[in-house]
Amino acid sequence: MLDQRKAFILATVVYEYVATAEPVGSVALTQKYNLGVSSATVRNEMAELEAAGYLVQPHTSAGRVPSDAGYRTYVDQLMRPETLPIDEQRHIRDEFREASRKLEEVIEDTTRLLGQLAKNVAFTVAPARDSQTFRHAQLIWLSERTGLAIIVTSLGVAAQRQFEHGAQIEADDLTRLSNVLNARLGGKTLRAIVALDLADIVREQGLPEELGHAVEAAFQSALRSDGAPLVSSSGAQHLLDQPEFQDLRKLRSILRIIEEQKSLYELVADSMASEGPAVKIGHELGSDEITECSIVTVPYGFGGEMVGVLAILGPRRMPYARLMALAAGTAESLNRHLADAEIR
Repeated sequence: MLDQRKAFILATVVYEYVATAEPVGSVALTQKYNLGVSSATVRNEMAELEAAGYLVQPHTSAGRVPSDAGYRTYVDQLMRPETLPIDEQRHIRDEFREASRKLEEVIEDTTRLLGQLAKNVAFTVAPARDSQTFRHAQLIWLSERTGLAIIVTSLGVAAQRQFEHGAQIEADDLTRLSNVLNARLGGKTLRAIVALDLADIVREQGLPEELGHAVEAAFQSALRSDGAPLVSSSGAQHLLDQPEFQDLRKLRSILRIIEEQKSLYELVADSMASEGPAVKIGHELGSDEITECSIVTVPYGFGGEMVGVLAILGPRRMPYARLMALAAGTAESLNRHLADAEIR
């Protein structure tokens, strides 16, 4: 644990470095902030913070900047939480008031809004279909041996599949089976439903086994074929404004990761289990290509379950308190929109 003076100096170094992007020296701190001690004392304290691993000195003649450990201590112990300004809260609410009712458009618009407000890269992990709950199924008679199955999830995502059932079926049979499936499967996740023996439910209704297999295939098609989560990203252009990324080799590495949905998902996959905003800093991201970055994440949910993640990626020198408040406020509005809107 840091003593009170070292903690205050570390917090001030982080604040100043975030604001200026310039290494921070003891004289500048003493002149700009009311630390109550001489610059020599501040210099000694900063040297001890460096020796303890909280600060690093980029050049021998330069001031100091926070290390990963310094940022982590700041975020976990020293940072004061922020609330979003009223006008920004209103702006987010207004955007969602006009938001689409199509899930993919909602995800894209949310990502774009978050990137604009954060002035950093934003990305959103969309709800995987297997985590969505079943809302209803409709089996439609097309001919004596063909039909159409429409599966609708809790978030309004619909999948449809034409099927052949190999036996003469009446339209009333399909309507009756639709009602049974809706009554028996309502509230279950698609992941749980595809593990059931749906053909057995069909046989209980005295209908051909071929129809049962067709229904199982329809539910399978409601899941993504590759199982990969959809990740929407926006705001990569903001990296060009950050002095950390003037080195084009660094920038290319980061952009390569942003372009790969799987890589982005792996950076935040474990954030679904968090109860609120979380931060990964530098080497905590587990990738040598983005050690100059940090990520703020917050899960969002529907129906009492966390179904996706909002994330902001930027330099380690980011205003953590503001971005955590921004991500949380956006997630709250997204939660409300998913619950209130008739998503389709």
